[in-house]
Amino acid sequence: MSLEKDDFELVRASRDGDQEAFGELVRRYQGKIYALAYGMVGNHADADDLAQEVFLKTYRNIKKFRFKSSFYTWLYRIATNTIISRRKKLRGDSHLELKPQVLDIEGSPYLSTRLGGEKGDRAMSSKEMKQDIYRAIDTLSDKHKEVVVMHDIEGIPHNEIAKILSCSQGTVRSRLHYARELLQKELLEWI
Repeated sequence: MSLEKDDFELVRASRDGDQEAFGELVRRYQGKIYALAYGMVGNHADADDLAQEVFLKTYRNIKKFRFKSSFYTWLYRIATNTIISRRKKLRGDSHLELKPQVLDIEGSPYLSTRLGGEKGDRAMSSKEMKQDIYRAIDTLSDKHKEVVVMHDIEGIPHNEIAKILSCSQGTVRSRLHYARELLQKELLEWI
């Protein structure tokens, strides 16, 4: 049985009041929702709160799910809307924790592979670099940050992001391209 069919059965059971079925949906997706939240807000406490808020909203609105998309897509849409709303409230906070994947310098699409060497005199500590990367990501608009987090951090393919954001794959690619250009400009001293 496919995961989508399985999800649909769990949604139907949840709609009928089966809390164990909803608990299974939470177990399946809590890691992905937490990772998305953490990538967008950059700190564990807020990411935990957001993940809980997302699942609470999902539970309250499960009867609105229309089975026209995968449950995963519908849940991610709720998550991105919730996270963007919360980010607007958190803009004044400056949290500097990051997911390890974001900070994997060798795999970063934003930084050159030449860190140090002839620029060794300008090299900063790893902690300062992490702070610079987070600050650079945080300068992006919400629509650009969400595609960076979903694609470059979470590894979600363009077509799935397009479904989640209710836009075309071309729009996703365009936003990602523009966001990467902005990040490269913000991180120019590391290139």
